[in-house]
Amino acid sequence: MRVVKIARMCLCSPALAFFLITAVSLTQAHAQNKPGGPPPITPRQLATDLGKAAPGSAGSQKMLHDKVVRLFGLKNLTQGRAGAKIEATTVAWAIIDPKPARVLNEDGSLIGEMTPLGENGLQVLVKKMPNFSEFGYRVESEGMPRVAGTVHVEHFDYTADSSPKKDVPQGRLEKFQWGTSKVFPNTVRDVTVYLPAGHQPGEETCLMVWQDGSRHVDPNGSMRASVVFDNLIHQKEMPRTVGVFIDPGRRPNQTPGEKAANRGFEYDSLGDAYSRLLLEEILPEVEKRHHTKFRAEPEAWAIAGGSSGGICSFTVAWERPDKFRKVLSWVGSFVDLKGGHVYPSLVRITERKPIRIYLLDGENDIDNKFGNWPIANKQMAAALKYMNYDFRIDWTECFHGSKGMAPNLPEALRWLWRDVR
Repeated sequence: MRVVKIARMCLCSPALAFFLITAVSLTQAHAQNKPGGPPPITPRQLATDLGKAAPGSAGSQKMLHDKVVRLFGLKNLTQGRAGAKIEATTVAWAIIDPKPARVLNEDGSLIGEMTPLGENGLQVLVKKMPNFSEFGYRVESEGMPRVAGTVHVEHFDYTADSSPKKDVPQGRLEKFQWGTSKVFPNTVRDVTVYLPAGHQPGEETCLMVWQDGSRHVDPNGSMRASVVFDNLIHQKEMPRTVGVFIDPGRRPNQTPGEKAANRGFEYDSLGDAYSRLLLEEILPEVEKRHHTKFRAEPEAWAIAGGSSGGICSFTVAWERPDKFRKVLSWVGSFVDLKGGHVYPSLVRITERKPIRIYLLDGENDIDNKFGNWPIANKQMAAALKYMNYDFRIDWTECFHGSKGMAPNLPEALRWLWRDVR
């Protein structure tokens, strides 16, 4: 009734009427989004609900309308900044416009016509797209582009070892901040320590260091490393291991979560600086703070990272094989960011070192002025094979990032730790 009254008041200005109707109806939907309200819907759930909605039913439209608002956000919709939402291979688009809208591929081909949901102009399209595809899109209304962006579809299924299990005890996560580095002065970094379930003060454990640590140890994140640790340790498929998850250094004036200014310098540079950060500063601090003791044999020490964190992990083991003997690297940046493209040649002309290396990459990884990541990783694998290293490379269709590695993590850890208990 309130919407009808506003529309009647604004008959002299249809555009103003549309704006006021939109504002009122979306505000009403937003009011249902307060803390404690229904959780946001996902694109796949939205697709199911759209398929079940009764044609022409006002109740069904209202329900779907409010769910779309929750998915895309009131502010994004009203400001015309609602980008595509992606879940697995399902993509959802939404827009507010009084005229019929559609979604087009960057080449002008039609992806789909949008479905209107109510009188305020809210429209939605939900569609399954090919896996491992990346394309530009635009949302048009009467030939005029309203929203544009890029969709990146990449989906892998997890195994059960990446999910918590009721009968598996959970390790604990403890955090501290390191801001007094002499190796990388004027930097601050967060460190998260994973202690396996039942860890006792003074217990000797294996060690695994991770670069870009916070996001990889998050049990609700993509990698879920802490969950995988819990499951594999419980199954005795990897030894009892303390995980040290280290974020790259940020400047003191940077806020947590902001892109770390020192990351590229620390991770992509060759030489022993990062290994000294670990051996002289971070790891002694972990042992002191958390009353743990790392096993002495280098076969009990592993290091992991992706992208620049991947080449960093290899560099640490390459420089200090007397300490680190196991490397986990995915989409590693063995390209010319800071000289890392020389590694395939170095591996071939240097006496074989006693390190084990796991690599993962994919056909859709980066190709830019610094190099071609898939070719660089294949060159690394060829060099390791030529020198008879204990190595493995898993090849996927992944893009740059951690989506390809995350579901493969349990198997990668089994392979890395296969002879250590």
